[in-house]
Amino acid sequence: MGKQMNMADDETFGGAKVALFLGGSLVVILRDDLPDLPYANHWDLPGGGREGSETAFECARRECFEELGLQITLASVLWKRAYRSGETVNWLFVVGAPAETSQDIVFGDEGQRWTLMEPQVFLSHPMAVPRFQDRLRDYLEERVNWPK
Repeated sequence: MGKQMNMADDETFGGAKVALFLGGSLVVILRDDLPDLPYANHWDLPGGGREGSETAFECARRECFEELGLQITLASVLWKRAYRSGETVNWLFVVGAPAETSQDIVFGDEGQRWTLMEPQVFLSHPMAVPRFQDRLRDYLEERVNWPK
C-alpha cells in the first residue's frame, strides 16, 4: 500500500518509476524478453533502481532520461507516492507534459520499444506489470476521480 512521504523521509529507497502522461496518454515501455527478467515482455513504466546517493526524484529523472531521452522537472510532477514492500521503498512519480513531447523521445537501450497507451488500456492490459497497474490506479482514483 502507498504512503505519503517526503522524498527525504526515507534514504533507503530502492528505485523510482515515472507514470509519464503526454497529453492524456501514458508512455510505456515493453520490457526485454529475457528468460531471467521478471515480467519479461510486459508493458512497464519508465524507471529503475537508485544509483549512489541520488534522491528519489533524481533517480526518476535519470531513468526517464536514460530510457526516453526526456528531462523531467520537479515542476512537472503532478503526484508522488512511496510504496513499501518489506524493507524496500520505491517511489512513483506522475508527471505531465504536452502531447507533442512524444516527438522528442529518443529511446534508450533498455526494453524492446515504447508506445503511448491510454491509461484505461494499461490498467486492464494482461501484459502490464501488475504492481504498476495498481499504483497508477491509486493516482487516478485519488486525483482524477477515476471510476473504480
